[in-house]
Amino acid sequence: MTGELPRPEPVVSPEARRFWEATGEQRLRLQRCSECAAVVWYPRGICPDCSSSNLDWFEASGRGLVYSFTINHRGTGPYEGIGPYILAYVELEEGPRMLTNIVDCDSEKLRIGQLVEVRFADTGTGTALVRFTPVETVADG
Repeated sequence: MTGELPRPEPVVSPEARRFWEATGEQRLRLQRCSECAAVVWYPRGICPDCSSSNLDWFEASGRGLVYSFTINHRGTGPYEGIGPYILAYVELEEGPRMLTNIVDCDSEKLRIGQLVEVRFADTGTGTALVRFTPVETVADG
């Protein structure tokens, strides 16, 4: 990566307010359905599995695996001109897959299945963007 990724202020819907408040506190919170126990991502008013509106919030681990990724060389909008950056799906330990950026890593060494952990990019508005960085393991040397 050559440039720092933008940190645009998120549009906060009423359903996502608690998620964004938590990111501002450097915490990753997800919803869980109290009826069927499905972990829900993205925040919403009803469970996508059973349609219950009985959703609770819990603190997620902040860890996951790289499920898929691409290295973008031509960004648009606020991402234009920042150089290559990584857009990825991370499968959280809790189950959902989150579209995000992988940061602070050598893109040549990134791989599918890589362990990652959350990083928060402060937007300066009381919220933070959720991004991930690889976790080195003994096998990584």
